Amino acid sequence: MTDVPTPRVDRRDVRRRGFVEVRWRQFRRAPRPVFRAVMTSLSIALVLGIAFLVYDIALDRGSSLPGGDLRLLALTLYVAIVLVAGAVLTYLVVPLPTGIEGRRATRTPWSLALGLFAAVPIAYLVLVVLHEIVKPLLT
Repeated sequence: MTDVPTPRVDRRDVRRRGFVEVRWRQFRRAPRPVFRAVMTSLSIALVLGIAFLVYDIALDRGSSLPGGDLRLLALTLYVAIVLVAGAVLTYLVVPLPTGIEGRRATRTPWSLALGLFAAVPIAYLVLVVLHEIVKPLLT
């Protein structure tokens, strides 16, 4: 057996990364289950958010739609559908790893929780972007 000397690395030689650099690296290398959960919730929130935005703009422009002004109901349904669909679709799309090679991945209530935790902020962020940025550009 040959002993190859390894160079010693002094702690002072290691460059510390800044906060932004660390967050950018984490963003680029997100774990697959987290990425899938976020993209599932984001796609649902975008589709439903755009539909809500169209409805909102139509009411602002004076359209008389059946049922009158049901924005609060539409908003409540938007949030409920995004949360439930995000949790359920994440449960279906994101199996939890077992850590044992050859063993099938399982789905547990934690998959639902991951989807719910991803869907909550995404539902509201999509609404804020559509209502505060996109809507003023369109009207």
